[in-house]
Amino acid sequence: MAKRAFDGGRIFGVTHGSAPFRVLALPGWLHTSADWDGVLPGLGVGAVALDLPGFGGATPEPEAATGSAGYAERVAPVLADLEAPVVVVGHSFGGRVALHLAATHPDEVAALVLTGVPNLVRRTTPAAKPPLSFRVARALHRKGLLPDEKMEDLRRRHGSADYRNAPSPLMRDVLVRVTNEDYEEQLRRVRCPVELVYGEHDTAATPEMAERAKALVPDGRAELTVLPGVDHFTPVKAPDALAAAIRKHLTVAA
Repeated sequence: MAKRAFDGGRIFGVTHGSAPFRVLALPGWLHTSADWDGVLPGLGVGAVALDLPGFGGATPEPEAATGSAGYAERVAPVLADLEAPVVVVGHSFGGRVALHLAATHPDEVAALVLTGVPNLVRRTTPAAKPPLSFRVARALHRKGLLPDEKMEDLRRRHGSADYRNAPSPLMRDVLVRVTNEDYEEQLRRVRCPVELVYGEHDTAATPEMAERAKALVPDGRAELTVLPGVDHFTPVKAPDALAAAIRKHLTVAA
C-alpha cells in the first residue's frame, strides 16, 4: 500500500498491489481511502482508493461548490493512469460520483459496484419540511434581511449531522447540492454491469430504493445483493461481501 498523486498532484489516493490498476474505489461523504483497506488488498489485482476533494488526506477542497457531476469531472483524469476499462466501486457519496463516471466515460468503466448510495431514484414521499421558524428565516435571508452569520447558525442547528460536521462552508454547500440530486438519468445511460450491494438495515440508502434503481438500468444489467444485519457502512462492516462483488466483474475488466 502506497500513497500516490494523480492528475498532476490535484488528487491523491492509495494504491494496493502494483500496476496495472484495474479497480478504482471512491469513499463515502468525508471518509477517506482508508475505508477500503479491508476490501482491496485481497482482490489479487492492482487497485486504487482515492481521497476525494475536501474529504481528508492530501486532496484539497474543490475550487467551488459542486455536485457529484463536478466531482466526477475531478476524478475522471485518474482513469488515464489505470488499466481501462476498470471496475469502479463507490460507497455512499462515492457511488454518486462513480455513477456519473460510468455514464460519461462508458468505454473506461467495465463495471460498477455501488453500495449504500442514497437518492439513486426520486423519493416516493416528500421530504420532511424544516420547522416554520427556519423557513421564515431562510426567506428573510434570501431578501437580504437576515445576516449570513445568523443564517449559518440556524443551518448548523437545524441541519443534519453531516452538515454540522462539514469542515468548511464550501463543503456544506457541496452537501446541500448533492442532497437534492437523484440519478435516474445516469442509471438509464449506464452501459456496463451494475452490482448493487446494500445493507439490510441501511436507513440512509434503503434496499427498497436500490430495488427501484435496479429496474432503471437497461437490459437487466443490474443485480442487487442485500446483506443481512448490515447497516450503511458496508466497506468496514462487510468488506468480504464487497470484495466478492468486485471479483465477479474483474474478468470483464481484464
